[in-house]
Amino acid sequence: MTYSPFFLEGADRPARWVITCDHATNVVPDFVNGGDLGLPAQDMNRHIAYDIGAFGVSKHLGALLNAPVVASNFSRLVIDPNRGADDPTLLMKLYDGSIIPGNRLADAQEREARIKACYEPYHDALAGLMRRPDPILVAIHSFTPQLRGKPPRPWQIGILAPDEEPFSPFLVEQLQQEADLCVGINQPYTGYLPGDSVDRHATAAGHPNTLIELRNDLIADPADQQAWAARLAEILPKALERSGL
Repeated sequence: MTYSPFFLEGADRPARWVITCDHATNVVPDFVNGGDLGLPAQDMNRHIAYDIGAFGVSKHLGALLNAPVVASNFSRLVIDPNRGADDPTLLMKLYDGSIIPGNRLADAQEREARIKACYEPYHDALAGLMRRPDPILVAIHSFTPQLRGKPPRPWQIGILAPDEEPFSPFLVEQLQQEADLCVGINQPYTGYLPGDSVDRHATAAGHPNTLIELRNDLIADPADQQAWAARLAEILPKALERSGL
């Protein structure tokens, strides 16, 4: 089969929503170090390689909202599509205590090759979807319940957004009405990273957006992914209606 660096579902779906999943898989293409970054399977199957459960949530959410979904088909350890092209963490050599052997000797030429083969096609596909009228970008990510040596993270969901973003505050308010949720605001990460996917395709162009972080132990299996997608498919339109956007 011919390798594609991204998945695209429902490109002709008419909703304003555009669903993205920057870290959908742990795939290492054959042209990158022979398809092996030198990590044991246990590392390639944890959060350092991809966002566990996020792809399933994204696909179901897109179907429920009648919205297109674009997702990467390469591990964040190959090249990170949620970083600007000049970001020093674009190609990681150490992540959460694990050295990435296949990246240790990666030079500028190798970095550029991965950008052209994986990073740029993914962003081109996303840019095409964002040409629809009045798009709203919803980026789906997941986070680990606890980093090595760090305290447990209490949030089930986090909403990340830059200052003055017009949609996310209404989404936070809607989520905070859910009695069973501990909602992180710009948790467990900062809400704005210059040059990241949301900034590049939405914030910089003045489009409403939000980045949703789900704790990955809550979306590890298909049933939970579908349940969270259904929950978000009810909450997102309510937040949009309240925002008046």
